[in-house]
Amino acid sequence: MEHKLWTKDFTILTIGSAVSMLGNAVSGFALGLLILDYTNSTFLYSLTLVIYTLPRIVMPLLAGPYLDRFSRKRIIYTLDFISAALYLLIFGLLVSGFFNYMLILVLALIIGSIDGTYIVAFDSFFPNVVEKQNFSKAYSISSILYPLSAVMVPVAAYFYENYSLAPLFAFNAVTFLIAAIFETNIKAEEKHINSEVTKTFDFSRYKDDFKTGIQYLKQEPGLAAITAYFVIMAFSDSSYGTLVLPYFKNNETFGVMTYTYVMAFAVLGRLIGGVLQYRFKYPPKRRFTIAIFVYTTIGILSGVFLFSPIILMMIMNFLVGIFGVTSYNIRISSTQNYLPDGIRARFNGIFQMLTMMGAIIGQLLAGGLGDLFDERYIVAGFNLINLIMLAVIMIPYGKHVKKIYNTEL
Repeated sequence: MEHKLWTKDFTILTIGSAVSMLGNAVSGFALGLLILDYTNSTFLYSLTLVIYTLPRIVMPLLAGPYLDRFSRKRIIYTLDFISAALYLLIFGLLVSGFFNYMLILVLALIIGSIDGTYIVAFDSFFPNVVEKQNFSKAYSISSILYPLSAVMVPVAAYFYENYSLAPLFAFNAVTFLIAAIFETNIKAEEKHINSEVTKTFDFSRYKDDFKTGIQYLKQEPGLAAITAYFVIMAFSDSSYGTLVLPYFKNNETFGVMTYTYVMAFAVLGRLIGGVLQYRFKYPPKRRFTIAIFVYTTIGILSGVFLFSPIILMMIMNFLVGIFGVTSYNIRISSTQNYLPDGIRARFNGIFQMLTMMGAIIGQLLAGGLGDLFDERYIVAGFNLINLIMLAVIMIPYGKHVKKIYNTEL
């Protein structure tokens, strides 16, 4: 029996996610440029990233038990409505000229809180609108959305160089509003909701649910190994995300526009990788082996990236884009298939919390070192740590990880 992927609910959720990602791609890049212009400091730039990331550590952990009891769909569209109002406020502040670094920090904290809750709600709700047989294809579509939205980054760069960034935040407000309206029409049943439990849900039950989530992860060595390695990967990737833009901006031979051209190849790679994931299915027994190859290749390419000429940077980014989609698809489709629906949000919350902790430590450390040392050596060192921990964590626990990765979807 053929299982239809493009149901009404999946289509609405996908369109809503795509529209909001368009806005996020614009605002994220624009905010980064605003911070660098206001502060002219790599450390203060990284500090803002840390302030944004802090609530993304706390909120997933706090939201997990709640999202395993209440409607995840309602949280998704409510947060999108709030985001629309928030970006409209930023537009107004920029137009009025009432903008400063402290205000940026406050906004980063609020946006981080929203994003930290949203990602757990979305990841936990997404499997409810997809048949398990279509998980791999569905997540390949999800992985394509980011590179499609990233085509807006050159638009943001053009506005930055020639006009004002303010209209971009108005655009962002509109995209979130459209996404929220779409998402209110999703009809998928949320079977994890127990009306009797939700009526009596209090702090005591919340604590019990929280402890159950922690205990579940302790009893699953495969999930624990995957989580631990992705914490290291987040730590490593944070050096790349923190230092590459300042490196290009501060290098007279490169500049911001060159950065957008080089990064466009990563977007192209992710787009092609997503299409390949949609059209072709990896043999289940080879998924773990493929994942290890992908993790190793990404670590090597990212480590030598800033030492390379522009043409080679473009090629490397293209390959990292393809392999990044492969990594994402194998990890998320496998873990979400393996997890029981009633505990999915708690695991996703713990996973997001721990990976965000890895990212925030990496951002702060990379940003501090970036004011003192050559960015190229810092990024290379972080990726060397990534490769070492791959050998220490994932390979020794391969037997347990294979039970999750090598499952027929």
